[in-house]
Amino acid sequence: MNILFYAIAAMFVIGWILSVFLFALGGIVHILLVLAIISILLQMVRTTEKHHQ
Repeated sequence: MNILFYAIAAMFVIGWILSVFLFALGGIVHILLVLAIISILLQMVRTTEKHHQ
């Protein structure tokens, strides 16, 4: 399950990079970046909660 979250976050970051340098889509770029950061943070919180139990 951990790999899935990292894969989703990586896809968001790659999509953000592609849209910045290739397509310049404006607002969608920032939405992708925010989603990638949120998914990484959620994964980090879930992993630390499992280790502290």
